[in-house]
Formats: sequence, C-alpha cells, structure tokens
Amino acid sequence: MTRTPAQRLAQLARTTARTGLPREFRQEMAGRVLDLLGNSIAAVPTGVAAAVTAMAGAWGGAPQATVIATARRLPAPAAALVNGTLAHALDFDDTHLPSVLHPSAAVLPAALAVAETVGASGGALLDAAAIGVEVTCRLGMAGYDPAANNSIFFDRGLHATAICGTVGAAVAAGMLYGLGEEELTSVIGIACSMGSGIIEANRTGGTVKRTHCGWSAHAGVVAAELARNGITGPTTALEGRFGFLTAFCGDRADVDRLTDGLGTRWEARRLFVKPYPCNHFTHAGIDAALRLRAKGVDPGAVTALTLGVPAPVVHTIGEPHGAKIRPESGYHGAFSGPFTVAAALLGGGGLGVSHEDFTDTAVRSAERLALAEKVRVVPDARCTGIFPHQFPAVLTAELADGSRHVERVEVNRGGPENPLTPAELTTKFRINAERTLSPAQAGQVAELTGGLPSAPDLTALTAALRGRAV
Repeated sequence: MTRTPAQRLAQLARTTARTGLPREFRQEMAGRVLDLLGNSIAAVPTGVAAAVTAMAGAWGGAPQATVIATARRLPAPAAALVNGTLAHALDFDDTHLPSVLHPSAAVLPAALAVAETVGASGGALLDAAAIGVEVTCRLGMAGYDPAANNSIFFDRGLHATAICGTVGAAVAAGMLYGLGEEELTSVIGIACSMGSGIIEANRTGGTVKRTHCGWSAHAGVVAAELARNGITGPTTALEGRFGFLTAFCGDRADVDRLTDGLGTRWEARRLFVKPYPCNHFTHAGIDAALRLRAKGVDPGAVTALTLGVPAPVVHTIGEPHGAKIRPESGYHGAFSGPFTVAAALLGGGGLGVSHEDFTDTAVRSAERLALAEKVRVVPDARCTGIFPHQFPAVLTAELADGSRHVERVEVNRGGPENPLTPAELTTKFRINAERTLSPAQAGQVAELTGGLPSAPDLTALTAALRGRAV
C-alpha cells in the first residue's frame, strides 16, 4: 500500500529518533539553539513577554520545563508558549528560503520543553529539533509558488510560520515523547487542525504576531500529548481533499515537495541567521545603507533615497507609506524599509543595527524620521527575479551636490552563501544575552549549548538559563 506523506514523514521521524543524526548536523542544530536562546533572552524585558508569562503562569500546573532566563518552570505546553513567544518577539529568529518561514522559533521551544520534561539527552533534543524544522520547511515549500516567486500562504494573508511550525513542533515533541510511527502519523494529523495565524499585523499594527510562534510551540506539544493519550489523526491530513494543503493553499500546492529527497536533501540545513533584529525583508536595504555610509555618504546631504526591492516585498516593508515613514512603535519600525535604511545610514549598533534602533524612543527621533521620509520603496525587476531565494535590494541615494550613489545587495548576509563568521555568531548571542544575563552567565549558556551533542540531559543548561550556577 502506498504510504501517505504524513506516514513517510513519521517514518523519517521515528527512524531518526532510533538512529540519530550525524554529529556535524547535530552541531549545526546546536548553533540554531544558541541563536534561539540569545533571541529569547533579549526578549524577556518586552511587554509581550510579560503578558504571555503572566497568563501562562496563572494557568498553574506541574513545573516541568524552564521559562528561558527566568526562575520559573511551567507545564511543558505553557513553557513552550512563553518561550516560542520570546523566540519570535524581536523578529531576530532564523529564516528558511524560499519558503520564507522562521522554523526554529516555532519548533525549538516545543522541543526544549519536552526534552527537559522527559530528561532527554542533548543529542535527542537536536535530532527532534532537526526533524521538526525539516517538516516545517517542507510544508512551507509545498506552499511555495515558483511561478509567482512567493508563498501561497502569504498571498492569502496567512502566516506560514505559525501554521507549518505547529506541525513541525508537534513532530519534534512526539519524537521526544518516544512515540511510535503510527502515533507520529497521528501527531501530524492532529497538529494540522491546530495551526493558524494571519499577517495583517505586519501591515497595520498590533502585537499579536509576536505570539504566533509561541502558540505554534504550545499547540505542537498539545498535539503530541493528545496522540500520546490515544487521540488519532487522519493519515491523509496533509494531501487529502479536506486536508492541510487544500485548506491553506487551495489547488496551488505542490504535494510532491513534502517528500522529494526526504532523508537525503535537508531543507533544515539551509537556514538564514539574521544579523539584524528586524524583518528579514529589510536586511539587504540595511546592508546597502551600511555600504553607502562606509563610502562616506553624509546622511545630512541626502535629498532622496529609493529602495528597490522584490515586488512582493513592497506591501510588507513599504506600505502603507504613511505608516512606514512614521512607525507607531519600535516594533513596527522593524517592518519599515524607510526607517531601517535611515537607522543604518545614521549609525546603528551591534552588527549594523541593534535592538536600540527599534525602541519606541528611537522611532520618534526627529533625525531618523526626517531621513525615513525621504525614502521611497519601489519594486525592482532584478530583485524580483532573485526573490525569494534571497531577499535582495538596491538603494539609490541622491545628494544635494547632484551626485547619485547606488548600492545593490543580492545575497543576504547570514545565509548559506554569505554566512556569519563564528565570531559574528558569538557577538550576536552576547549582544542578546547580556541584555538580561551577566557576561559570565551568558558565557556559561553558550558553552553548555555548544556541548549539547554529547550532553546526557539538559539539567546543566536549564539551570544556567534560570541563572543558577552549575
């Protein structure tokens, strides 16, 4: 009998849980965990973190899993909710292209919560995380339309990360709970009923998007626990007439992408690590602005700036124009092409721009707003042709002396073709972690995370994340 895509994905998950992944793959995933922990620690002081933590804490329950960078422990689903919210709250999490997903922020918090709950080894955590990310990315690729060069999910106003990430998180959690192949198939079928999310907040405001990955992680753990307790899901949940892909993508989905090269070609190894804490579509524009600044372009002499981007990107970082040139908050500034270009030209911190460039105070800076007002975001044909395999941009500056300066960035910094160096990755983690932890604590977390492939369990790491010596 022909196996359905859900059955084949479950088979890969179960086989990997038994045999493990190669050490170098595990080490790559340890790097993804370190990046996620840094992003999450940096988000602890945010209002959305406080709100979700208070809500989840009020639910009560057994103290099973650590809330990152706090002394609090919550039931695994609740800890996954809080940590997933932290992971995505600052938009500093990794990206998979061309699906345009942020898989780690949905999957890893679920995997961390369950691994701590069951006492899993570091290797088992990394194996489950890798397969969960792989499932997430393959679902995203099944919903990618190469003719339109865009995600079908996004075309329909859906947040693919939140939707696909729920299924990946559920698979990772199910692996760590030790579920068999049939149960893992049910995990997928159950999780397909739980993912949701719209992206209107990217355009016009609201903080709900920051919670999307938290809810994905939470729902993933719940789906695995339901399967563990005997609830079943349809084996045809992904490709069926009333299944996941039809429901979310209509007749445009490519079912074959769910399983093509499964187990040999790894989407999970093609993640882009963000150097800047803002929407990924803005990054090439930031890099172009940094190049102009390095060449001596004086922001005070700029009379006009044109930011050319892929056509599908314009509505996210350039529209509505009035909201993008005057963001209502620091968070919304992170989704603005004009504001991010202005911040980079005027001199950001960190690796080019930093968290301090996206505070509510920063987006009220008269100097930045005046420069942002000079930026037009327009579609660029060459960029559109490259997108979404990269998120390119071309920035043209016109100066008061009549000169014109152009910088074109076609390969994203932090991706497989232009990766951050180990020193830059460490710098990013420390910039993030030291917003909450001491330098010594941050160093300990980094060391323990690097040792996950051979760690017998997560006891030392979770203690360090709670600020305790080990």
